[in-house]
Amino acid sequence: MNFVKKKSAEEPMVATTPVSIDSEELRKLCLDCGADDVGFIALERPELDFDRKDIQLAFPQTRTLIGFVSRMLPDNIRTPLRSLANVEFHSAGDRVNHISQTILKQLANKGIRGVYPPMGFPMEMDRYPGKIWTVSHKLVAEAAGLGKMGIHRNIIHPQFGNFILLGTILIEAVVTEQTESIDFNPCLECKLCVAACPVGAIGGEGDFDFGACMNHNYKEFLGGFQNYVETIAESKSKIKLRANITDPEHGSWWQSLSFGANYKAAYCLSVCPAGEDVIGPYLKSKRDFKRAILKPLVDKAENVYVVKNSDAEAHVTKRFPNKSIRHVATAIRPTSVEKFLMGLPLVFNRHKAGDMNAVYHFRFSGAEAREATIIIRDKKLTIVEEIIGKADLKIDADAKTWIGFLRKEKNLVWALLTRKFRLKGDPRLLVKFGKCFPA
Repeated sequence: MNFVKKKSAEEPMVATTPVSIDSEELRKLCLDCGADDVGFIALERPELDFDRKDIQLAFPQTRTLIGFVSRMLPDNIRTPLRSLANVEFHSAGDRVNHISQTILKQLANKGIRGVYPPMGFPMEMDRYPGKIWTVSHKLVAEAAGLGKMGIHRNIIHPQFGNFILLGTILIEAVVTEQTESIDFNPCLECKLCVAACPVGAIGGEGDFDFGACMNHNYKEFLGGFQNYVETIAESKSKIKLRANITDPEHGSWWQSLSFGANYKAAYCLSVCPAGEDVIGPYLKSKRDFKRAILKPLVDKAENVYVVKNSDAEAHVTKRFPNKSIRHVATAIRPTSVEKFLMGLPLVFNRHKAGDMNAVYHFRFSGAEAREATIIIRDKKLTIVEEIIGKADLKIDADAKTWIGFLRKEKNLVWALLTRKFRLKGDPRLLVKFGKCFPA
């Protein structure tokens, strides 16, 4: 492909060709800069369809994505002391960003430009709770042949296991040879991650409760901070505040805000035995492995943060007698109809749905005119952004009123009386709907 660049109004137009770099040369450069493994994929690859617009917004010149992994220390992640795990997450994350910067400095010496999105938690907070990341590091890693996602939704590298952090770099150069996705999944499907997860976010049948993971493991990130501030604001006295937030919880927040947000669990990484470098103890004795790695995490006495009446609360009650339930508001609150529809699969509680078999037609008017059909059947949620089939319950709502109702800023009775909210069908189905998405 030829590109045309105009130097000035007086100078003629000249044809240029895309910058190219040998894939083996680039691989060696990345490994020399500290990456433990690396792969390359072109911007046009179908695996990047979800992120392509954001990638081009970040760096319009992007032609190739470099995906790489940096190893973590497994023993730090596996300890029941989360302070040790979190210092490894933080230090390893800093290392990934440093590796990205070092690679780009080396490429700049060769006349190749590029940028790197942050390794850490997504930072495009003006979009929250929408798509707040630029690049899906896991999708890039899979496409670049660096591993596959296990049932715990973490990338498992064939050699290093899931004890890795991921980096992605966008460059303007075309590589002579791309890497391809590996043709097997290193995940053993041993279900140790299912057994370890304190909130039951990882289902044995392959389902995943994103909201439960978000509300507990990521409590001191994003929406959890919002809930923390609101709890302080709503406490009428220091005595009431102490009842709502304990001294250790305040201390944990101070630590997160001062030194970096701390994960509450990440036990799914801790217990994963997959990967050539780490599988040995598991193969030698599965019983001893479970006793040494899984049992201390299961037996640990700790607070577990869940939404009241959620699947996660039921899971803690049933499986973890040593853990204490602490109720929190959901960390995922919609700010628009678009984000309401996008967020529903993330907070759907399949076990609360039980034997439900219902079709809902939503028609939104006002600021966001939109239609959607929501089907809950066989503990599964289906969303179609148009009206299809016959509804068991029809809901016509002013968009702003509906979002205000979900955020507990608008009164349902007022909305019904003012015709901002209208129902046609059995109103009990609205109650059942709400139970599938506890807040």
